[in-house]
Amino acid sequence: MENWITEFMEQFGYIGIFLLIALENVFPPIPSEVILTFGGFMTTYTNMTVVGVIIAATLGSVLGAVILYGAGYILNVDRLEAIIDKWGKYLRLKKEDVRKADAWFDKYGYWTVLFCRMIPLIRSLISIPAGMAKMKFGLFLLFTTIGTLIWNIILVSVGAAVGGSWEKIVEFMDVYSNIAYAVIGAGAIIFLIWFIRRRKKAS
Repeated sequence: MENWITEFMEQFGYIGIFLLIALENVFPPIPSEVILTFGGFMTTYTNMTVVGVIIAATLGSVLGAVILYGAGYILNVDRLEAIIDKWGKYLRLKKEDVRKADAWFDKYGYWTVLFCRMIPLIRSLISIPAGMAKMKFGLFLLFTTIGTLIWNIILVSVGAAVGGSWEKIVEFMDVYSNIAYAVIGAGAIIFLIWFIRRRKKAS
């Protein structure tokens, strides 16, 4: 996949970066680390600029985030409650649980969107609960853009700075991603254990 990505970027330049980053947001398995660091490297031997790459990547990322926000907006809390009415007894869930989760995102959602834009995988998927929580679209765009811009500036700038050694940065980001996935997995397990114990006490 890495060879295909770099060839596509070399062929289509800014437009290629824009399209690949937009696709990466909708399909997280596509590595943004490769796109951004190689995009930075391309500024060392083409007429592309660091600012241009950052702008193209940010626009693509925001487009992808808006698509997932829309998907989450369609799958709203009311629809989830309807599903729980039918299947909740098997899932050991109540509508109150959904309302509590929705209230939590209303309280912390903006900052969640901002900081999660710098965590691999989660940076894309965070747009879905934002849509489900009916987060104000203007603020969603603002926090998404800020978080994305920080991520893009760092990786594109590093890619431009190291030049031909950009693949070493990708290797480092792979380690960062694995650590992030491990932390997320551990957090999910802890939450699941807490949730099961809470349900048992309630019953």
